Amino acid sequence: MKLRFIFSEVGKGLSRNRAMSVAVILVTFVSLLFVGIAGLTQMQVSKMKSEWYDKIEVTVYMCAINDAAPNCNATEATEAQIDAVRQKLASSEMTPYVATVYEETKEEAYENFKRLNGNDALTQWTTPDMLQFAFRIKLVNPEQYSVVKEEFSGTAGVSEVRDQREVVEPLFRVLGAARTAALGLGAIMVVAAILLISTTIRLSAMSREQETQIMRYVGASNLFIQAPFMIEGALAALVGAAFAIGTLFAGVHFVVQGWMAPAFKWTNFIGMGEVAIMTPILVLAAVALAIIASAFSLAKYTKA
Repeated sequence: MKLRFIFSEVGKGLSRNRAMSVAVILVTFVSLLFVGIAGLTQMQVSKMKSEWYDKIEVTVYMCAINDAAPNCNATEATEAQIDAVRQKLASSEMTPYVATVYEETKEEAYENFKRLNGNDALTQWTTPDMLQFAFRIKLVNPEQYSVVKEEFSGTAGVSEVRDQREVVEPLFRVLGAARTAALGLGAIMVVAAILLISTTIRLSAMSREQETQIMRYVGASNLFIQAPFMIEGALAALVGAAFAIGTLFAGVHFVVQGWMAPAFKWTNFIGMGEVAIMTPILVLAAVALAIIASAFSLAKYTKA
């Protein structure tokens, strides 16, 4: 009987404040959508880092003929200089940092150059002697790339020490900025949602103030009086969360997996599994919004 009364009051409240309920749904939808986008972006960054950092190499390029690098003086690295770098990489000092070392000769560099550039004019004018002997180094911990870079930069016969992180880090910074922007907009919209839910519940409580007074006179508990208002806010917030979750599923299915994954095959993208992980988080966030909003709005109109 009590449950039937509570849900009948919920129905009355939603029908009386239909426009406000729709507004709550929309604001909750937008706020949780931005929060979800921020969460999925963070998952994408983590997925790309775990994939790419394992593949990242540090390459030590030795001086080539007419090399313009300050350390080369336009002269080619000697066999003694190449052997000194080789021994340094194999030393006990570098063992904690270096996993494997692959030596790329000028001839191998030339074959890779032709494969990448095809049979164009640049390839025809390029000879193996113009390219650099290189040490391609896989690290034990890719985060420690700076140790190798600092160790060999400025070494005799070394033209350049290049870290592939320099290529991917700008992309990670862009994705990180996008995540921060989405999270910031989501936070602003969450505050707006709390205020709007509070207003909706307050208006509903004001319209039924006489009823709540009567319930207090007959000994109804605070929880019994407050329950219909709290459920109203929770239902509206949950509908907004459902729309946000549905939009995230659709976005990942059609945009990420349907367009981005086939177009950018050099990396892995998030899928439905990541959205499924975000789903309970967004549902709990919607319930939390309703609880916080209820705490702000019900004290005055339903207190004993």
